[in-house]
Order: sequence, then C-alpha cells, then structure tokens
Amino acid sequence: MGNHSMFSEFILLGFSVDPQTQILLFMFFLMIYLLTLLGNLVMLLVIRVDPHLHTPMYFFLGQLSFLDVCHSSVTLPKMLENLLSESKTIFVESCLAQAFFVFATRGTETCLLAGMVYDRYVAISSPLLYGQVMNNQLCIGLVWGSWGLAFVDAVINILLAVNLDYCEDQTIPHFSCELSSLFHLSCSDTSTNFTLLLCSSVFRYFGTLILIFFSYICIVSTILSIRSTSGRRSKAFSTCSSHLTAVILFYGSGFLSYLFANLRFLLEMIFPLQYSVITPMLNPLIYSL
Repeated sequence: MGNHSMFSEFILLGFSVDPQTQILLFMFFLMIYLLTLLGNLVMLLVIRVDPHLHTPMYFFLGQLSFLDVCHSSVTLPKMLENLLSESKTIFVESCLAQAFFVFATRGTETCLLAGMVYDRYVAISSPLLYGQVMNNQLCIGLVWGSWGLAFVDAVINILLAVNLDYCEDQTIPHFSCELSSLFHLSCSDTSTNFTLLLCSSVFRYFGTLILIFFSYICIVSTILSIRSTSGRRSKAFSTCSSHLTAVILFYGSGFLSYLFANLRFLLEMIFPLQYSVITPMLNPLIYSL
C-alpha cells in the first residue's frame, strides 16, 4: 500500500445526532468559548496594565491565561462547526495538526503548573529572598522551557503519526482529534507510537505531578512551622488554594479520562471535555477570586 491513507477525512462523532440537541449544545459550548475568551483576555489585560501585578506570580497567571486561550481555540471552533454540520468531517492533515496543538498546549500546561508551584514555594519558604530568586530571567526561562519541552515532545510524537496508514475506520468517537484516538484507526504497526506516547505521558503528567506533590509537602511543612498567631499561616494557605484547585481540576480530569478510556459514549468524552473545555473557562474565575 505504501505510506498513504485510503481516505482523506475523518469523522468526529461528537455528542449527539439529534438536530435539536445539537443546536442546544452549540449554544452551550459557544457561551463557554466566549466566556473562556473573555475571562482569560481580561486577566491578560488587567495583569498587563496594572503595575502592582507585575510580579512573578501574575506573570505565570498571564501565561496560563494565554495558554488557555490557545488550547480552547484549537478544539472549540471545530466542535462548534461540527455541531451545525451534517458531515462532521475533518481532513486527515487538519486532524493531525489539531492533535499536535492539543498535545503541545496540554504538555505546556503541565510544565507551567509545576513552575507556578515552585514560585509559591519560594514565596512562602524564603519571602525575603523571593525577588532575588524569582527574577525575570528565571521566570522567562521557566515559561520558554515549558513551551519548548512540550513542542519538542509533540513534534516527535506527531512525526511518527504522520507516517501511519489510516485504512481501518474513519470515525473518531470524540469531539476533537487526539493521538491516542488516531492510533486505533491505523492499519500500520503502532507499537512504537504507543510506547513513545506512554513515555511522553509518564514524563509530562507523572513527572510534573511528582514535582508538584513534593513541592506542596515542603510548602505545608513550612506553613505549619509559622506561628498561627502571626496571621501568616492563613495567608500562606490562601495563596496556594487557587493553584491547588487548578491542579486538581486539570490532573483529576486527565487521570479519569485515561481510567475510563475503554468505556464508550458519555464517559469517554466527558472527562476530556473537562480539561479541554471546562477547565480553561474556570481558571480565570479561580485565580481572580
């Protein structure tokens, strides 16, 4: 057969085939997308124009807001288009491009969340040295490192996927293209792809989660050593609560989606929907509070 596909398009099944339900879903997800754009862009604007927010913590928050805008714009517009379309198709090349950016932005967020918890650790454990440790060079390096590692990882994975032959089935039981879904549609040997994807997932998710977990152990031990009468303990806990909430939402929904990966219909899409659509909308609310 050679390195080519038997067809040029995939079919994204989405959520429902009922036209009335699709219209309601379109209005619902359109509202979510607009709220996501509005909330994150307002966060970026406020952080940009207010000199009091030109600190490392808000620098990372601005990067997270920008990342949420990018991630939502990769998945939601195509989902909205398919909800109003009868064909619900996507070109193979477009599907691979979407899978690449979904993989890259999600990987960047895991690294960025790890960088943010380090910022909180320095602020709580060494408040007098905070400005010297978390300088502009380090903050920019952590952000560029997060983007760089995620994009290199995505490029390596997507290059292997480009060489696959897709001749089994056209249907993807999701609202967006992801690498793990594409492997099941290929008639080529995908063992190398699965192995590489597994290694990438372990590095990105479990590696960063371990860093976050041990960082919070150090943070909690430092907070507990603070005298409660000083009032710093409650303030220290409150400054970490928003980041911890975002971590639980992101990693919790991600782990549940892999845990229920073999189930069909709703559960197979609800959990990816959580970290791809809902979490980017909630992050500005969580951090602005």
